[in-house]
Amino acid sequence: MPLERRRDGAIVVALEDNEREVLRNLLAQLRMLVRAEAGDTEEPGHVVDEASPVRRLFPTAYPGNANREGEYQAMVRGPLVEQRLASIDTVDQTLDSDTLDDETAGAWMRTLNDLRLVVGTRLDVSEDQTEVDPDDPDAHLYAVYDYLGFLVDRLVVALTQTLPEPD
Repeated sequence: MPLERRRDGAIVVALEDNEREVLRNLLAQLRMLVRAEAGDTEEPGHVVDEASPVRRLFPTAYPGNANREGEYQAMVRGPLVEQRLASIDTVDQTLDSDTLDDETAGAWMRTLNDLRLVVGTRLDVSEDQTEVDPDDPDAHLYAVYDYLGFLVDRLVVALTQTLPEPD
């Protein structure tokens, strides 16, 4: 497994060099998209455009109420951008590590999920999705989307192994 908890509590990162390189490239693209969106944080009440690939990273809280939505975005947007950029930096700095602690693994999980959301938005993925035609020009993006989902799943499993058993 690419991400698995050891008995000593560390999470082992068993990724091939090419997997790390794909993730490194995706991180750079995500950082660029989030920074581009952050450039608009100075605009009071900025709402992410529905066509933006990062729209799912900055969800609408008050659809149909522009004033309340603007107030909400003005309040939460800056911290969301900062948190996302910090998590991206953490993953980028630890991408060549062989092990992760729980805090770092949490940053990995958040960032990989953000990447998955952006790729899924780009592909307009839905629950009704069927198998992808290998000749589809976006077949490689579907493979990336599935791979990111797999990595997020592995991190969830690894992180929840230390939770106490429910009563």
